[in-house]
Amino acid sequence: MPLKPYKTLLKAAEDEFIVNKSRFIGHGRPCETEAEALAFLGQMRAKYRDATHNCYAYIIGPNMGVMRYSDDGEPGGTAGMPIIEVMKARGVTNAAVVVTRYFGGVLLGAGGLVRAYTQGAVAALNACGVGVMYPTARYLMEIGYPMLSRMDFFLKDMPVQVEDKTFTDVITYTLTVRCADEADFISKLTNMSEGTVSPLRFEEVYLAWPEEAGT
Repeated sequence: MPLKPYKTLLKAAEDEFIVNKSRFIGHGRPCETEAEALAFLGQMRAKYRDATHNCYAYIIGPNMGVMRYSDDGEPGGTAGMPIIEVMKARGVTNAAVVVTRYFGGVLLGAGGLVRAYTQGAVAALNACGVGVMYPTARYLMEIGYPMLSRMDFFLKDMPVQVEDKTFTDVITYTLTVRCADEADFISKLTNMSEGTVSPLRFEEVYLAWPEEAGT
């Protein structure tokens, strides 16, 4: 079965804000499995053991097959549910979000809590960045030094990511290109190099690309 694109977080990150003297910290990270999500939750609980609440949600699987959330002592439906709804609205999976709260002495009410935890989830996702996991081909490509400037200029306009470039007696690029763009890229590369460059495809994997790359 061919691999299908799905959205996830690009990196682990956090952001925080204050609402009526309560401090909220939104954390997120990509997680491939439920075990990874639970381990992340455990890390956050240990790091913020003095916090009033560590509310969370996670979604696992390219088809969002596993969804879990917890209010962690907040009134039912005011914390975990808003977090997971933000994740579902952004379409992210294989990801976990924890929103930590330090109570500041002012009650927020149910509506205020929903807004605060929604904001916490949004802050976490924005800090992490959302990318799309695309089926991606990885290539090795060798060129001679006289073609270096021309090749670099060409690649700037191509839907590829240059992972590595080494200089020996030749210049060797390690490139990734989404499988959907592969045929077009190879065709243009062949035309540009007049058939003198033959990249070697050696791997197909899921890799995260910035969200706008797929639009």
